[in-house]
Amino acid sequence: MLLNYMKTKIHRATVTQADLNYEGSITLDLALMQESGIQPYELVHIYNITNGNRLSTYVIEGTPSSGICCLNGAAARLVAPGDKIIIVAYAWMTQQEAETHQPRVLLMNDDNTIKDSFTVRSNQPRDAGASLAERK
Repeated sequence: MLLNYMKTKIHRATVTQADLNYEGSITLDLALMQESGIQPYELVHIYNITNGNRLSTYVIEGTPSSGICCLNGAAARLVAPGDKIIIVAYAWMTQQEAETHQPRVLLMNDDNTIKDSFTVRSNQPRDAGASLAERK
């Protein structure tokens, strides 16, 4: 049986643009994509911290080191520039693969530079009261 686990998370990215007239997707800084392991055209889930909206879309490459985080098309109606979002990619894996899987997490600054990055070890206790940074 295959199970769906978090592959990577970009936490508290700042939306820089919302382009209703583009054909869909999220344009994301290529440097962030590479650091997180998110691939071009990969399915991601977007969780808007600011207003609670949730959506799914695919990723397209933005200019490296530009900090761009632009929601395009219909998704542009669910965000506004300045909103804080969480971007999550999931991966299907077997139970055996999941036992050694280490999700990648990027914690972001307000300008979409990386504040911290780490992998979550599979044997790490999941204390619901601890922040991600405290779980390193």
